[in-house]
Amino acid sequence: MYRYDEFDAAFVAGRTAQFSDQVKRRLSGELSEDQFRPLRLMNGLYLQLHAYMLRIAVPYGTLSSRQMRKLAHIARTYDRGYGHFTTRQNIQFNWPRLKDVPAILEELASVEMHSIQTSGNCIRNVTTDQFAGAAADEIIDPRPVAEILRQWSSLHAEFSYLPRKFKIAITGSPNDRAAIRFHDIGLQAAANGAGEIGWEVWVGGGLGRTPMIAKLINAFVPNEHLLAYLESILRVYNRYGRRDNKFKARIKILVHEEGLESIKGQVEAEFAEIRGGVLTLPQEEVERINTYFAPPAFVDRSGDRVDVAYQSIIDPAYGRWLDNNLHPHRQAGYASVTISLKPVGGAPGDATDRQMDVVADLAERYSHDELRVTHEQNLVLPHVAVSDLRAVYEALEASGLAEGNNNQITDMICCPGLDFCALANARSIPIAQEISRTFAEPARQQQIGELKIKISGCINACGHHHVGHIGILGVEKKGGELYQITLGGDATESAVVGKIIGPGFGGEDVPGAIEKLVDVYIAQRQGEDESFLAAYRRLGEAPFKEALYGNA
Repeated sequence: MYRYDEFDAAFVAGRTAQFSDQVKRRLSGELSEDQFRPLRLMNGLYLQLHAYMLRIAVPYGTLSSRQMRKLAHIARTYDRGYGHFTTRQNIQFNWPRLKDVPAILEELASVEMHSIQTSGNCIRNVTTDQFAGAAADEIIDPRPVAEILRQWSSLHAEFSYLPRKFKIAITGSPNDRAAIRFHDIGLQAAANGAGEIGWEVWVGGGLGRTPMIAKLINAFVPNEHLLAYLESILRVYNRYGRRDNKFKARIKILVHEEGLESIKGQVEAEFAEIRGGVLTLPQEEVERINTYFAPPAFVDRSGDRVDVAYQSIIDPAYGRWLDNNLHPHRQAGYASVTISLKPVGGAPGDATDRQMDVVADLAERYSHDELRVTHEQNLVLPHVAVSDLRAVYEALEASGLAEGNNNQITDMICCPGLDFCALANARSIPIAQEISRTFAEPARQQQIGELKIKISGCINACGHHHVGHIGILGVEKKGGELYQITLGGDATESAVVGKIIGPGFGGEDVPGAIEKLVDVYIAQRQGEDESFLAAYRRLGEAPFKEALYGNA
């Protein structure tokens, strides 16, 4: 993985010292909260309902064991003993004291981490496929390009004060596990007629109050010209994106109102001017960055196999974990292991300091000192030998991390909601917990199969409810909390925005409503292999709507 050079180290140290002085001035009263607000946001510090919240960047979701141990230490020393992993592959601490934030940033800098550009109207943390560099279906490891994008976008003089926040996602696989079509810019690896690898560029996607699927603006941009092309898009957005209305300030609105062809023409005009200039990627620099992401020294284990069916008989919990939480690895005899942060009745995405230490130890011992944060709020050990799976499972089981529910109904995305967030209209964590308890029985989860539930506590859609197979949105109505249900969303390469199915439900009625939807699916699916999403697309909304509302 990437290591800081002299510039990175100096730039992070300088920002840490600068913000430390700003915090001292805020604590002394020299700065008011209004004056402090833009300064803290530049450093990932939010003011939530009950306390400050610090969001820490995890570029393209990749961490070392040393870094995870530092996060555990911060949770233990400066917070309440846990951290919350987010849909941007970052981690948030919900209870730091303002006076401790400079010390936290110094601790982070010691392991090459920071919180810069995790908030504000700038280019946010670049996200990618959690199995990047390991997945069997991958065309190219996208992380070297993601690292180049990180360096290009960090404190970019022209793009530090954009009309609105800006998010980029990248995948090296034809199977989109990074939700690239719901980002301001999405990049997907592609090959041209000559077999050269470049990038499809998608623009104008996003969720929030106006969910939109990105549009393909260029089917092939060579690697060497990618920065120039992205710079051209950002220049057009920075020039014409609306600053008079934050609800219409994202690039998706600009693309929608101006039209893709108009935006493309302006981007191509910019690109013609800067192509071949200083933003051209020298091959030697690409190769230098690539060396940081070279595959580990794998041992030949091509003869190793795991008999999931047999293990399911002798140890059902272990068999279920093997069946659901492994992903095919490009190297024979290895697998990528998803560590679920969705225990029954737990808060999705939370991990204790002790659990983080355990995961760090496992990554160091069994995964070539590397782990990943997923945009679905789980963790991944990307390079585990098949022969080590049992040992990994037993360590996870002892730490409450062996839930074998990846991609199943209890593996929900959930924002912090009204328990923490000042923007939320409704609680989301308790809804997730009750749904989890309702469907806790492993046999029932296995019967249901793949079903993605995503929950947001407000229209800002941090829980990605628009793209859940079942989406749940908390809204405020007459001083109470109400929950709208959407069906049919999909964040993959078959991108779809879910449809609101009807009137909302009170919080206590949401688990029962989900049960009714699941019962319709089980009763009307065509064989056990037909997923919930496939059945919904075949059946349409009518039987599901009738189950919830009758013939009204």
